[in-house]
Amino acid sequence: MAISTRMTRRTLFAASLGLLAAPAILKEKAEAAVTGASRRMDITPLPEINQFKLGSYRFTVVRDGINISEKPYETYGTNQDPEAVQALLTANFLPADKFLNGYAPVLIDTGSDLILVDTGFGAAGRARGLGKLAEGLKVAGYSPEDVTLVALTHLHGDHIGGLMEDGAPAFRNARYVIGAAEYDFWSNAAREGTPAEAGHKAVLANVAPLAEKATFIKDGAGVAPGVTAMLAAGHSPGHIVFHVESDGKRLVVTGDTANHYILSLLRPDWEVRFDMDKAQAAATRRKVFDMIAADKIAFLGYHMPFPAVGFVERQDGGYRFVPKTYQFDI
Repeated sequence: MAISTRMTRRTLFAASLGLLAAPAILKEKAEAAVTGASRRMDITPLPEINQFKLGSYRFTVVRDGINISEKPYETYGTNQDPEAVQALLTANFLPADKFLNGYAPVLIDTGSDLILVDTGFGAAGRARGLGKLAEGLKVAGYSPEDVTLVALTHLHGDHIGGLMEDGAPAFRNARYVIGAAEYDFWSNAAREGTPAEAGHKAVLANVAPLAEKATFIKDGAGVAPGVTAMLAAGHSPGHIVFHVESDGKRLVVTGDTANHYILSLLRPDWEVRFDMDKAQAAATRRKVFDMIAADKIAFLGYHMPFPAVGFVERQDGGYRFVPKTYQFDI
């Protein structure tokens, strides 16, 4: 399937602007790297994007932002001694006392559909340097109005915050695909007065207003040509991953099935604080990444190191993350 000419023109325009600005930007970055400071305090960095092709489909990954947290062992490996978590990080050239978390919504241009998987933090995150999806789309040559389908892996705040903008749908021409079990859980008034109440309110504010334009799906549902949903519960009650295939090439958008490229992949049985059913989440990690490793296919994980795309191979009872390089470019 041919890539749309609209996409090509806009991408070339964005690229030409980047080339014109490149000498000044590179000089600025070089000076900042040497001196530790910038001459231009008013410069706003462009959001990071990464584009690649899978068959005839074009992917645009946007870095919605990053944050840095302390005490990794309070989030990952919560069923392990803190020293074991710190030792694994140190052995893999990472700080033992802090970790960086990134967020990676992805746009898939099939030529007939423009599919956005997850939406980042939106306006609620911008005061913290998050919520950069809309800017990233613009850099890539798209506008929110171009999006025809929004598919959600699950309904945690960092995935649904960008659905609404100033009280109105951010992607006004889009239809929506949402896991039925996921929506039923979070929209239920039974969440009030429980630890899930904040999530319940976020879904009522960001997702419920879009319900009339949504299709609520189950395991195995077809989402768009070449895109199929698979239930991968545990992190949340109705978490979904999306299988994407184009011209015989395959990629799985895994959402939050694994949240850290070392602590969740090398040690898939280690518990994660944000996994709602920790035993099920661990079983799902093994099921999904056993498949990805066996079939030698790519995956895009929402919290993997940017651009969040890579492969895994089995290693020491877990999985070694292999980030993409030029596989999709030749």
